Amino acid sequence: MRCKNCDNSLKDTQKFCDECGAKIINNRLQPKIIAQQVNEQFISIDNKFFRTFFDLFKQPESVIIGYINGTRKKYIDVLQYFAISLTLAGIQVFLITTFFKDALDFTPGFINPEKDINPLPGFNSDLFTKYQGLIYILGVPVSALATWLVYLILGDRRFNFTEHLVLNLYYSAQIIIITAVLSILFLVTGMNYLIVSSLLGLPTFIYLAYVLKKVFNEDFWSTFAKFLMVMFVYVVIYFIAIMLLFLILYLSGNFKI
Repeated sequence: MRCKNCDNSLKDTQKFCDECGAKIINNRLQPKIIAQQVNEQFISIDNKFFRTFFDLFKQPESVIIGYINGTRKKYIDVLQYFAISLTLAGIQVFLITTFFKDALDFTPGFINPEKDINPLPGFNSDLFTKYQGLIYILGVPVSALATWLVYLILGDRRFNFTEHLVLNLYYSAQIIIITAVLSILFLVTGMNYLIVSSLLGLPTFIYLAYVLKKVFNEDFWSTFAKFLMVMFVYVVIYFIAIMLLFLILYLSGNFKI
């Protein structure tokens, strides 16, 4: 018998490949088999998704540094975890554009109903919902560049850019999952989407500082100083990126001054 993933020679009694670690599957696909796999991956209490999700709050250094150092079985792979977060964000966008279209109304009517003035009259909000996934994807290397540059400048070279990318992928995925789930819950209960998004902004930054402190194992004030520097670099990079985006939108006719 040979492994169907790496073609390694196997014994008939083996349940896992000793070369690539893949599970040996001899049964044909059936609804019962698929249901078991879904339960193992996402539903059961003792599964990688919930373990990854909760440990990114309790001990993010275990998940992130573990992955960087080669621990790949205990937690969900960083790219798979990020893909799951984008799936939830896609569900969020679908629900908003299908059932809660008024949630993206930028008219400040909830502040003063007598005034129906849109502060961005030429802005097409559909662009942000349509390309939300792409915006999330492009945001990861920006945040990774910010953390990598700050720690590199300050002499901390224990992680290279790719490893900072892993840190920010896990962080971003966690934030996207929380934001998507809470946004859906709040929309269902009738809360204003823009207010909810604003309220979720501050905790996401606090969580980033927490992740940096746990991963780099530094005291509060060192982490706080570096966090402020990361935010400064992050804002500068994003400001340049947003200016370029609005220039592109303006040239394409999707935004008018």
